[in-house]
This record gives sequence, structure tokens and C-alpha cells, in this order.
Amino acid sequence: MRVLRYLARRTMATDDSTCKLESFVTYNKKIIGAGLNYMDIIKSRNLPIPEEPILFLKPSTSLIQEGQNIIIPKVFSKVAHEVELACVIGKRCRNVSKGSAMQFVGGYCLALDMTAQCSLQVARSKGMPWSLGKGFDTSTPVSRLFTPDEVRDPHKLELWLKVNGNVRQTGNTADMIFKIPDIIEYASKHMTLEPYDIILTGTPGGADPVAPGDIILCGMGDLVEMKFEVKAE
Repeated sequence: MRVLRYLARRTMATDDSTCKLESFVTYNKKIIGAGLNYMDIIKSRNLPIPEEPILFLKPSTSLIQEGQNIIIPKVFSKVAHEVELACVIGKRCRNVSKGSAMQFVGGYCLALDMTAQCSLQVARSKGMPWSLGKGFDTSTPVSRLFTPDEVRDPHKLELWLKVNGNVRQTGNTADMIFKIPDIIEYASKHMTLEPYDIILTGTPGGADPVAPGDIILCGMGDLVEMKFEVKAE
């Protein structure tokens, strides 16, 4: 019986024809993040505009949803919020064109890409990977899934975030440097994208550190808002 349940679970998680995308948190295998993807950040840091998407990976163990807390690991002294639109892949794809990329999007969600800035500063200065500063447990809070029909235009969505009632971030997905088709095309040249994979599309400016006891409230257009409490490990 256990074997049958395991096989049924594996079939649901890998077969495009039976996948249930609302369970994307349960069956997610990888999270792809896009860094430095908003023009206001590029301008504020006086950086050159990237010629290609800057991508990094986060583990599925970083995912949480409302009702769970964001936990700051003991090893980090400076963890910041980053509010983002995320898309969820609905069909397996590889080497897709920009023109056909959106047909592989199964839905969207609101996400936070919690980032240990203390770790990233060191990694960037030494040319090292971002994994430790991006991939810690609870670093990817997400909302429920929204179908493509519920999101009229993913590139015209207001994003906002408050900490303890004070506005920290505001932006619009129209200001993304690389749009969703750009990111999917680029990512799929280098790796296969599968159902339940999550693509974080970047954050607007204003990402600042949080502290234990803080309450993060964020939203995406008039679709959703979500709240998380920050706690120390």
C-alpha cells in the first residue's frame, strides 16, 4: 500500500496531464530567482544594466505559507525582505522561445525572497555563489496560486510591502528589466523547467532588514495580501 501511495504521488508530481498546480508548494523541486531585475535598483546603485537575466537557485525547503513564521537563522545578522511576483511553471519545457514561453506558465503567486544581506555582501565581493544568503529555511514565503485567467497582465501589477504598518517597498512589475518570457527563455536554455517550478521575477527598491518581532504585510495588486511574523532561531 505504501508503494502504491508513493507511486501515485510521483505520478501527480511529474505528469503534465495530471498535475494539480494549486499544490505547487508541496511538489516544488526548484525555485529560480532573478536578481537585479528592476530599473530603480540599477539606478540607485549606479550599476550597468544587465545584458542577460541574473539567475540563482533556492531549495524547496525554503518555502512557507501563511500561518508559518519567517525564522532568522543564528548565523545571519542582517536579513531583508524582498516582495516579488512569482510565476509557476505548468508544463515541462526546455529551450523554449520568448514567443512561446507564456504557454508554459501555469499560474502566479505573491512571494517574498528573504535575503541575508550580510552573506550576500561577502559573496558578491568574492565572486561566490548566493546560495547561503538566499536559500535558508523559511526564506521563500508564498501566497496561494492564481491562474493566468485571474492575472490579466503579469507585467502591470502593483507590489507593496509594509513592516509594522510602515511602507517599505512599492513598485510595479512594468518596471522589470527582463519580463517573464525573457526569464523563461533564458532559464530553459540552461535547464529543464518542470511543473511546480517557481520563478521569482525580482524585487523593486526598498529592501531593508527586519528584526525578530516584526510583522511583514505585503500585497500584489488587488489580488492578494499576506502577513508573516519574523522570529529568531
